Amino acid sequence: MTAVRTTLTALAFALLASTALAQSAKTTLTIDLPNEPATLDPHLQWNTDSYSVYRNIFDNLLTRDVSGEIVGQIATEWTYLDDTTIEFKIRDDVSFQDGTKLTAEDVAYSILRIIDPALKSPQLSQFNQIDTAVATDATTVKMTTKSPYPALLAQLVKLSIVPKAYMEKVGAQEFNVKPIGSGPYALGEWQKGVQTELKANDGYWRAKPPFETVVFRAVPDVSTRIADLKTGKADLIRDLSPDQTDSIKETENTKVLSVATERVGYMYINAQAGPTTDVRVRQAIAYAIDRSALIEALLQGYGAQVNIIGAPPVFGYTDEVAGYDYDPDKARELIKEAGAEGAKLEFLTSPSYSRALVEAIQQMLNDVGFDVSISASDQATFLKRRQGNPENAGSLAFGAWSCACQDADGIIFPLFRSGSQWAKYANPDYDALVDSARSTLDKDQRMADYKKAYEILREDVPGLGLYQAFAVYGANAKLNWEPTANESMFIMDMSWQQ
Repeated sequence: MTAVRTTLTALAFALLASTALAQSAKTTLTIDLPNEPATLDPHLQWNTDSYSVYRNIFDNLLTRDVSGEIVGQIATEWTYLDDTTIEFKIRDDVSFQDGTKLTAEDVAYSILRIIDPALKSPQLSQFNQIDTAVATDATTVKMTTKSPYPALLAQLVKLSIVPKAYMEKVGAQEFNVKPIGSGPYALGEWQKGVQTELKANDGYWRAKPPFETVVFRAVPDVSTRIADLKTGKADLIRDLSPDQTDSIKETENTKVLSVATERVGYMYINAQAGPTTDVRVRQAIAYAIDRSALIEALLQGYGAQVNIIGAPPVFGYTDEVAGYDYDPDKARELIKEAGAEGAKLEFLTSPSYSRALVEAIQQMLNDVGFDVSISASDQATFLKRRQGNPENAGSLAFGAWSCACQDADGIIFPLFRSGSQWAKYANPDYDALVDSARSTLDKDQRMADYKKAYEILREDVPGLGLYQAFAVYGANAKLNWEPTANESMFIMDMSWQQ
């Protein structure tokens, strides 16, 4: 095929550079998160609390600019040599925080590490179409994929570059507690369960970071996060409850920031263990949940109903697959037919998710004849159970999924493709469709495959789409920041009004 060349243009670079702001008079920025990071190794857990922290320690191969377009970060340009081979040119002016130079070897190593099955990365399914990567010289990496992979660049937006020599010297366990990247901030101190302190990397290649110190605090209780913001103990809080936005808006010196995202609120339903192995039970759960009531009463406009596990910004999203109407009588009929009256269902959750929403779903399910108990844990434990074997993964869990890639390949492939750590479901026809969709560059064929895949998910109900999520933050009025649809909390995009 004719080689396709994509270059980091002067305009795109200017957009990136414009976010690199001069040091603010305010020296410490404090951010309250619902949980502490589960890991600081960017190739392991993929969850918002971890990513919020480690995204600032590492640079990614690619990134998105303020308009959402894919642009280079460590890569400066890329060329498709054929349908399965792409060549990246790497910046030659970047150093890691220990002073060693970042080269193409580090990029190739980072790619090979995350696709290594032995690492057992929860992100593996989002990168496992990559076959290999090799540094052909100090500033060039050649990557090959197993087949044409249309979501490749969108997935590589999340690939953080780690230092090969340091990683091989200290090993994964020590790297997690003493990470070194090339990003704008280096780890200062990680007080497990309390806070993570980052220090500015004054040698950062783009510009001087806007704050000398950034402190991410683990504050599971949303009311405490709000109180911290109002009293000035925190400058930015994540995961603000929609029903408490008025309190922030009415308080002097605080404001609400929100953005519609590609994230989808959904129910996971275990199709491989317990009462939910019966498809009639899973369908009864779908009929029992009043999605419009959840959005109206608990999200207060910060969400939009969807019939599938996907949202409009995502390639592959379709509004042509019917959802489940709210029909509690139909749910009771199916439960009786399955002999599942009073079936005990364990509902997993963590402080990352709205307790009120989880309890509302619990009540809806109990009202039609189930016996639902909520099992709450910290996010790290929640993730471990969800990614574990079906017998320990609970019957149900609420989730708010985003691949930060705006492609269905990053959503329904890892969630439901058999063999994925997240999937507690297997259907060969479904697998064939999502495999096909990630192996062709034909957009029309991909859309047709995804529509059929969503129809299968609709019938089998291993999960249930509830709503397109809005990211809602509370912020000090002096904080300049525009949140993005991919929910990247990148400190270089922030500044402080004087």
